[in-house]
Amino acid sequence: MSRTLNVVRMQLVNRQTYIWIPLLILAGSFLLSLAVYALIPTDEPKYGGGAQAPLWYFLAVGVQALTLSFPFSQAMSVSRREFYLGTLLTAALTSTILAAIFVVGGFIESATNGWGMNGWFFRLDWVWESGPLGAALFYFVSAMLFFVTGFWAATIYKRWGGLWLTVVLVGLGALFVLALFVVGRLEAWVQVFTWFATQGAVGLALWGIVVIAALAAIAFGTLRRAVP
Repeated sequence: MSRTLNVVRMQLVNRQTYIWIPLLILAGSFLLSLAVYALIPTDEPKYGGGAQAPLWYFLAVGVQALTLSFPFSQAMSVSRREFYLGTLLTAALTSTILAAIFVVGGFIESATNGWGMNGWFFRLDWVWESGPLGAALFYFVSAMLFFVTGFWAATIYKRWGGLWLTVVLVGLGALFVLALFVVGRLEAWVQVFTWFATQGAVGLALWGIVVIAALAAIAFGTLRRAVP
């Protein structure tokens, strides 16, 4: 366990990647969203997608966590299992910080009626339906899902190179389009949207945990044979 924690310390040597850049992206997106809300001359609730910005950055963090640190860890005689567990633990810590900021921001927005202009950045009604703990779980899982996805893609790149990573991504895109085609042919869009609506934020977060576990397991199997 101590060696795993040493991997966490190693990853956090570069705090810009895990802490400061995500916070800077969040702050910048938040301020820009408030500026846009102020320009909209209406009393109706105002929503934007700026809160997604730091979550998408976690995709890049997942890639960098492997490509920048893995060779160094192997030179320091860290086992692949210790590197893997320590890196996921680092991601869990930073995801917890991000989720806490979103929840605190949601409370502030509720107390100020959307910063005094009915503009909502942190608190989305459908995410907060299950309360602050449900919202925290949703944001934590979202950040971890983006991170693990980037980490999984990086393991494929390290193991087989850019060509096979491209093939895998194109194949997944083709499967997604095929799924859309099947749903359209069956005229099942109403059932699909109803399913997503009934799951709620907590239900979607639980499904996200399943996806994270699957990607993390595949990533570890690939990492065991990856070239530093």
